[in-house]
Amino acid sequence: MLTADDLLSLIISFKLALITTFILMVICIPLAWWLVSRRQRPFSHMINALCTTPLILPPSVLGFYLLLLFSPSGLVGKITTGLGLGVLSFSFSGLVIASVIYSLPFILQPLQAVFQQIGRKPWETATMLGLSPWQAFWRAILPLARNGIISAAILGFAHTIGEFGIVLLIGGNLAGKTQVVSIQIYNHVEAFEYASANLLSLILLGFSIVVLVLVYWLQSNSRLARVNDA
Repeated sequence: MLTADDLLSLIISFKLALITTFILMVICIPLAWWLVSRRQRPFSHMINALCTTPLILPPSVLGFYLLLLFSPSGLVGKITTGLGLGVLSFSFSGLVIASVIYSLPFILQPLQAVFQQIGRKPWETATMLGLSPWQAFWRAILPLARNGIISAAILGFAHTIGEFGIVLLIGGNLAGKTQVVSIQIYNHVEAFEYASANLLSLILLGFSIVVLVLVYWLQSNSRLARVNDA
């Protein structure tokens, strides 16, 4: 049976995932379109490489450098301390920032793939009909990319739920504050409470399966819609 701490860790995990996903969607939708539209320019490759780094960088390495930045002697820590905001390490706010950085490519890359499939032609046609570049993107591109955008959001949300290494380094293991469900599973295993660890793991396993089924269903619908349009 789930304990109060287990339920709280689930709530914190879903809260972290919701906030992280929202921030990333606001950032990644325009960024993905911009990178796809300018993929032939040299500086776009550098930005792409920087945004993709969390995919290949071990979470412990990324977490370590963020911890240094967030510490009182770090660049970000000095700024937040000077503003009276305290330090970001071992706080929920720091956890959100770390999750946004770590999950960035898991939302950005699927969006880039979707926009690349759509191409610039619908956007160019809309601008030729008198719409501004932003209106053309809003009215011509986003509706076509709807299922891909939803899939990217779901994948980003699920990835944030499963984070462990980086949240442990940045957030620590503070019950009711930064103790997410993956860390709570680790706590149960350390305490030899395998039944509790198994229950939380089964919840995450079921959630992962539902997420993948939903993503594949959306992708299948998108392909079917493209075939029908053709």
